[in-house]
Amino acid sequence: MSLIGKEVQPFKASAYDSTKGEFIEVTEENLKGQWSIVCFYPADFSFVCPTELEDLQDQYATLKDLGVEVYSVSTDTHFVHKAWHDYSDAISKLEYIMIGDPSQTISRNFDVLDEAEGLAQRGTFIIDPDGVVQAAEINADGIGRDASTLIGKVKTAQYVRNNPGEVCPAKWEEGSQTLEPSLDLVGKI
Repeated sequence: MSLIGKEVQPFKASAYDSTKGEFIEVTEENLKGQWSIVCFYPADFSFVCPTELEDLQDQYATLKDLGVEVYSVSTDTHFVHKAWHDYSDAISKLEYIMIGDPSQTISRNFDVLDEAEGLAQRGTFIIDPDGVVQAAEINADGIGRDASTLIGKVKTAQYVRNNPGEVCPAKWEEGSQTLEPSLDLVGKI
């Protein structure tokens, strides 16, 4: 069942916050009050995952400028996240919070848990300030994501939220024309 338009389910987890160099607790409440991106990945100390997380870090400043907080999640513990952060050149760059989900609760809540493997799939979710999922993408294990595509998706989601009654067509860019759904548009696009 799709999570689009649904509020994030309750969770409580330990996370590693590298900017503070400490462990913190994160709940679904942290995903409210601002836009959030939650990026699930299979495992620390793996192959595609560090390339994705480093790429997400490359977009982090732009996302922050858009009022977005980023969280990465795997079924590893927060202790493993810290060890990976301390060990890997790519992961040591991360400034966003790395959530541990060894109970697999968050991965189940977002319907990205590969039950057979016990690992999260490559899922990316854009969540609005009310804690409601506005966009979701899930990739097969061997398909790495391009974090730059999140910028346009966030801008579009923010525009639609701030402009009720308007929708954004494919390839919409900030400042370009939107649509106002009405009977007059039916069959004209």
